[in-house]
Amino acid sequence: MGTGKFAIPFGINIGVDPSFEMAVKAKRSGIDVSLAVAEALPFKDEVFDFVLMVTSVCFFDDVSAAFNEAFRVLKPGGSIIIGVVDSESELGKRYIEKKERSRFYREATFYSVPELTGHLENSGFSDFEFNQTVFMEEQPSGAIVRKGYGEGSFVVIKGVKR
Repeated sequence: MGTGKFAIPFGINIGVDPSFEMAVKAKRSGIDVSLAVAEALPFKDEVFDFVLMVTSVCFFDDVSAAFNEAFRVLKPGGSIIIGVVDSESELGKRYIEKKERSRFYREATFYSVPELTGHLENSGFSDFEFNQTVFMEEQPSGAIVRKGYGEGSFVVIKGVKR
């Protein structure tokens, strides 16, 4: 959840964060935050329509356990939406190359889209959709979003619990 800064504009008012400081900030913004990790969600089975994980997957201790937990808390027909820097993109390769010197990404594990899709399939998700942005070529003002993956550095993957 972080501070909740990006959740609030989307009407997201429930989340988890392992950082006490971040959870306090999000609570001050009116978000119901539980101090927890994605691998052990403090929610009952089949209670959510969607689970959103943006720029967090690379920090999970066990990505498969996190996806299994997301599957558990989703209602049938619910969606998982993941936003990641693709390890196979130009930006992903730069992050990996410099991660040992990065205070922020030193502990990160970057994944490729096929790796994540494999983990999602193993957890029971299907019907995948992909969108990509952050292209390394010159861009006019405004974000460019394209379907698929393999060109953009930031990829959003949507999977469905059937």
